[in-house]
Amino acid sequence: MTSSSTEPGAAPTGDETRLSRSVSGRLLYLFILGDVLGAGVYALVGAMAGEVGGAVWLPLLVALGLALLTAGSYAELVTKYPRAGGAAVFAQRAFRQPALSFLVGFSMLAAGVTSAAGLSLAFAGDYFGAFVDAPQRLVALLFLVAVAALNARGIRESLGANVVMTIVEVSGLVLVVVLAAVVLGRGQGDVGRVTQFTEGTTPALAVLGAAVLAYYSFVGFETSANVAEEVRDVRRVYPRALFGALITAGVVYVLVSVAAVAVVDPQTLAGSSGPLLEVVAAAGIVPERLFSLVALVAVANGALLTMIMASRLAYGMAEQHLLPRVLGRVLPGRRTPWVAIVTTTLVAMALVFTGDLAALAETVVLLLLLVFLSTNVAVLVLRRETVERPHFRVATVVPVLGVASCVLLLTQQDGATWLRAGALLALGAVLYAVMRLTRRGRATA
Repeated sequence: MTSSSTEPGAAPTGDETRLSRSVSGRLLYLFILGDVLGAGVYALVGAMAGEVGGAVWLPLLVALGLALLTAGSYAELVTKYPRAGGAAVFAQRAFRQPALSFLVGFSMLAAGVTSAAGLSLAFAGDYFGAFVDAPQRLVALLFLVAVAALNARGIRESLGANVVMTIVEVSGLVLVVVLAAVVLGRGQGDVGRVTQFTEGTTPALAVLGAAVLAYYSFVGFETSANVAEEVRDVRRVYPRALFGALITAGVVYVLVSVAAVAVVDPQTLAGSSGPLLEVVAAAGIVPERLFSLVALVAVANGALLTMIMASRLAYGMAEQHLLPRVLGRVLPGRRTPWVAIVTTTLVAMALVFTGDLAALAETVVLLLLLVFLSTNVAVLVLRRETVERPHFRVATVVPVLGVASCVLLLTQQDGATWLRAGALLALGAVLYAVMRLTRRGRATA
């Protein structure tokens, strides 16, 4: 039986949209790859080496497997309901509880702007300091303004910039692998380190702990759900682009992690804020400032794609009446959600002053795990609802395992991270209550 009913205020499931449908399958693949291959791999290899020792590639593979489970759920739901809004749209259709739908969407939105704030601090840190000595937070704020300007210019222009930046950041990672091969060819380094674990640790527990860190390096894929309305032939190209980008990123991550550990001992990597720069320094061939520039491009790319997601999510939630309708205003000519872009940028700028990169990244992961948990459950609930057009369908066991993976990773978060995320969710609950009271007051006036 085909169902054509929707919730009051819900967007239709057809192909009509007020946004520009100008994203091809190739652009979508590069969009996802560019977001996944962001700042994480440039900074987290050292942190993972501190957790697990030389076998950094193993938690990366574990994290890839866990990410692919939830990606399967996204592939089904995005091709079934190709609307801007992502997880918030899925939650509204599945659970029919406005408060829950709002909190799911708000969690995703909070994770997006928090991640952008953290990436702006990363951009303004040591890598930028290699060129210009300037106040970190001032640079971070100016960086967010520049990202907003490019975001408002247009989705095609933004993704065109993403193509260039993705090529640069992938080239930087390939360069690390090549330089590692040069070092090993000179008889330096130690390939045997890639199978060694930190002394005094239980390998299984160490891998699980490092997998939580590694998971942050893969979570960029969820941003693609929020540009579904702007993708041409989304039902055909989205699954290919999604899985292709994740697997490509996984292969690159494994090669880079093996290269880094083989050239530089895990203790040195763990003590460095720019672990891949240690590999470049060990090779002594490429200027370190050149690689710093590549790292800046990688961070900038991640921030741009994250803010594209956040603005499209705010737009989609406004279309669903989950946020003020003003956020649904589109810039004439450019057809970009300009009010949503300005609002999410201002929030990210405020978050710059609330913590460092590590604290913000931990909060992002926890919030996204809550979103992923909702999305995996939504797949199972929405199996009872059919749509007129064919769509991608994942095996039932995949979302079930996806739920289990989210619960497993949530148990690894510490109390401080829960407190931070809880404060953000409490803010969302207050905002929702105020909106409800405002609407009720208008209805009775």
